[in-house]
Amino acid sequence: MHKRKPEWLKIKYRSSDQVMEVQRLIHNLDLHTVCEEAGCPNLLECFGRRTATFMILGRYCTRSCTFCNVESNHPQPVDPKEGDHVASAVSELGLKHVVITSVTRDDLPDGGAFHFAAVITKVREQNPHVEIEVLIPDFKGDVEALAKVVAAKPSVLNHNVETVPRLYPQVRPQARYERSLELLANAKKLDPKMITKSGMMVGLGETVDEVKAVMEDLRAAGCDLLTIGQYLAPSKNHHPVVEYIHPDTFQAYKEIGLELGFTHVESGPLVRSSYQAEAAANALKS
Repeated sequence: MHKRKPEWLKIKYRSSDQVMEVQRLIHNLDLHTVCEEAGCPNLLECFGRRTATFMILGRYCTRSCTFCNVESNHPQPVDPKEGDHVASAVSELGLKHVVITSVTRDDLPDGGAFHFAAVITKVREQNPHVEIEVLIPDFKGDVEALAKVVAAKPSVLNHNVETVPRLYPQVRPQARYERSLELLANAKKLDPKMITKSGMMVGLGETVDEVKAVMEDLRAAGCDLLTIGQYLAPSKNHHPVVEYIHPDTFQAYKEIGLELGFTHVESGPLVRSSYQAEAAANALKS
């Protein structure tokens, strides 16, 4: 049964010259953004602020998570010029903090880790003062692949656990909760100064105690930053929304996270992994 969205999730349509300018730039450089591919509800707000989350390694994913709107299909060849294109977009948009994510590429020997590192290097060459946040897949638990990304020294390394472990078979059937936690812990082992981040969706059928347990697990893995947002089903073919979580509960989650020791917690109905990413990273400097 379709659930009607509550008032706090309704977004007023907005358009602006800046939104269209960002869209033209992205398409002219043959780039993809998770904002567009995943149908992010904050697209107009972020594009209106001349920011975007770039999605590398093509637009087709090798996994079929039931929450995600990114298309699962036979993957495209890796574009060796992609780093140059992302660097140009960062420069033209005047970004101080850029988020770079990707589809999951289980077809590649290192999951695309070398390409991630190459893109980081290209962006930094052209934009030496920009902070680079990466949102990476799990690389199937390959520590050597992870080390390639860590060695490129992104400002923030993000990997989302997405949901509570009980729901993984329904929501992330090709992923493992423990593997995601290990990735975050290994990033800290490889570089103790690395800022790590994770995120999860709520409204998929989890309990409050399960959300708390995930936060505790993330802190045990040394995770510094956390995002929590409402799951919104992209279509009737995706995992259904079980519950719309009230803003008061999101505030409670934020307070719990801060008590557990996260440096910054972004928690709210429309929060996504890269939402207000610059503010979260800046929290570590204050």
